[in-house]
Amino acid sequence: MRIVISGASGFIGTALTERLLRKGHDVVRLVRRPPTGTGEAQWDPGAGQLDETVLDGADAVVNLSGAGIGDRRWTKTRVREIIDSRLRSTKTLTTAMERLGTPPGTFLSQSASGYYGSSRAGLLREETGPGNGMLATLCVDWEAAARTAPAGVRVVTPRTGVVLSPDGGALGPLLPLLKLGVGGPLGNGRQYWPWISLVDEVSAFEYLLDSPLEGPVNVCAPESADVNAIVAQLAAALHRPAFLRVPAPALRLVLGGHLAEELVLANQRMEPAKLMAAGFDWQHPALADAARWVASGGN
Repeated sequence: MRIVISGASGFIGTALTERLLRKGHDVVRLVRRPPTGTGEAQWDPGAGQLDETVLDGADAVVNLSGAGIGDRRWTKTRVREIIDSRLRSTKTLTTAMERLGTPPGTFLSQSASGYYGSSRAGLLREETGPGNGMLATLCVDWEAAARTAPAGVRVVTPRTGVVLSPDGGALGPLLPLLKLGVGGPLGNGRQYWPWISLVDEVSAFEYLLDSPLEGPVNVCAPESADVNAIVAQLAAALHRPAFLRVPAPALRLVLGGHLAEELVLANQRMEPAKLMAAGFDWQHPALADAARWVASGGN
């Protein structure tokens, strides 16, 4: 397949690009600087600029663009950047598709578990409605922007959860602390995180590129786990204690109230119903498997 990827230099994008190239696919990375090779093409999503010929002949487009959500406090300026970076990049891609006589057959445009809001009871399947909060509103608009792709394009909006990786990823500063034996649960630890290993995240995207699934798809592992369980399994795999709990007030103070509530303290028991029904095969379906993989450095 010929696949065009935006956000290819990010955490998930880098791993996905490497996997697709190993599988023999032709990958074109969209970059904001002048291209350095045939595998790159320049665009300016902030200005809505993309030469549609870059997408001509592509089988699929993968949209992973967006400013980091949890890497700094949510000031008004930062929230605007988070929103605009996603909506503008998505619309730039769909607008370029519209200018083609034959647009790509598939558009995978990233969404997130934040669609469901920060505190929801019960299992959250794809048909569950959106929650409240900045991330929920963003994800609703983000998915709507993806659906402006031309008729005939199969649009998939993967709602990704917490991606576990030996390099940290969504675990951020927690993993190094656990390795030192000075980490612990965040808040009361009873909030569910829809987790998935980076290997399975990338495999799910590869699967979605060539499957009949469309619309929202929950991308997480089939085993539910709360933060207490996630931290305990990681600590056990690392052979370290994990008893230094970080109380919710401290998280709100350090991160800011909205960011802490919608990311770290959010309760989202998400179920990958569509992937399960389709027969997707996880490499790390159980938390213990993923924890051992993280602890081993990805080996």
